[in-house]
Amino acid sequence: MRKFKKRKSKYGILTQLRVEEMVAEGKCLARHENIVIFLSDVAPGDVVDARITKEKKNFLEGVPVHFHEYSELRTQPFCEHFGVCGGCKWQHIPYDTQLFYKEKQVNDNIERIGKITGHEMLPIVPSERVSFYRNKLEYTFSGNAWLTKEQIDSGEELERRALGFHIPMRFDKIVDIQHCYLQPAPSNEIRLAVRAYALEHDLPFFDLVKQEGFLRNLIIRTANTGDLMVILQVFSDSPELLFPLLDYLIQAFPQITSLQYVVNSKGNETFHDLEVKCYAGEPYIHEQMEGLRFRVGPKSFYQTNSEQAYTLYKLTREFALLNGTETVYDLYTGAGTIANFVARNAAQVVGIEYVASAIEDAKINSQINDITNTHFYAGDMKDMLTDELFAHHGRPDVIITDPPRAGMHPDVVAKLLEVKANRIVYVSCNPSTQARDLELLAELYDVVKVQPVDMFPQTYHVESVALLTLR
Repeated sequence: MRKFKKRKSKYGILTQLRVEEMVAEGKCLARHENIVIFLSDVAPGDVVDARITKEKKNFLEGVPVHFHEYSELRTQPFCEHFGVCGGCKWQHIPYDTQLFYKEKQVNDNIERIGKITGHEMLPIVPSERVSFYRNKLEYTFSGNAWLTKEQIDSGEELERRALGFHIPMRFDKIVDIQHCYLQPAPSNEIRLAVRAYALEHDLPFFDLVKQEGFLRNLIIRTANTGDLMVILQVFSDSPELLFPLLDYLIQAFPQITSLQYVVNSKGNETFHDLEVKCYAGEPYIHEQMEGLRFRVGPKSFYQTNSEQAYTLYKLTREFALLNGTETVYDLYTGAGTIANFVARNAAQVVGIEYVASAIEDAKINSQINDITNTHFYAGDMKDMLTDELFAHHGRPDVIITDPPRAGMHPDVVAKLLEVKANRIVYVSCNPSTQARDLELLAELYDVVKVQPVDMFPQTYHVESVALLTLR
């Protein structure tokens, strides 16, 4: 096999760069002789020396190697794993500053990419919780833990078995997490107990490169109802190793209401196509929102910040301006959370989603809430919006769309322009692809207002809700 040498940057290390501002995807902007440089792991106001890691025609990318001055905007990160773990990349930025740049990011995308003007940009809605706000975390086992430079330099004999998170850009390296500030108790306690049990009983941690070992993955889901799901993923069907561990968890954490496991001998950790077996309790948990209960199974999608999901859905319903007579189409409906949430304010809601198992969840969520005016269909979005569907349910008065990060397929956008619903509410987890789609929809629609919502404090991610009205 021919080996290619990585080309060294002709710039090497650039010195005394003053960081100007936050830009897309959490990176910051600096300049060198009128060349734009995007830097990670810095803050506006820092003065750094940076090693250039990537050269493009119109810009460079780099990482700091030395700080001459620290920005007055900085704050002290509260997690011992900050800078090593791949999450919470903005812990060094005060929360009010995070909100400022998230709001700016949404508006910049709408105006620069979408070329939209004349809209009302509403102030970003902050999250009441800035830590312990997630209802789901996924931890990975590894027999070859990532070690920091300080750990290596210590000369101590270190435990290499780890249970934690992936290092950024390294699929095979896991940082062993001692305490995570993302999910409320007993998430940390369960992870540490599983790790301690596995070490004590010498259970093999999985090696993703060699494809050997036993323990692969641990998923913990907490719900605002008090329900608690734990899913353990293992490489082989070895009940003599697995069942004693599950029995230990039942005894140590009686608050677990759903204990499940997956045997996964594939090359990756995805299990959407595998059987999940319920070992104890119910095969699902429940989330609650405004009197509605939503069943969440091991493969179900549910917004990972439950409190802010409620805020997001209320805004979506408010933007839709429903009076009880409308036919609403909810595109990319997932488990039907938005569809069921707005159903009592509409004549009927038609939900469409690519993942068939999610549609089954959506139907169940209607049933357990005695909602009878929803209809759900599984299929590729660009193939589902047909004349036959419109003939059966009527053309939509209001369309709610909440696509994945990639945004909507051009054929879907074209179909929305053909359908000409009176209003479109566009919910997005990626303001840049939302802005791209809004530019296309601007052929027939006016963007009335845009509302950023912070779902993920300590990260650069931001949700955006836009209201469009037909001209």
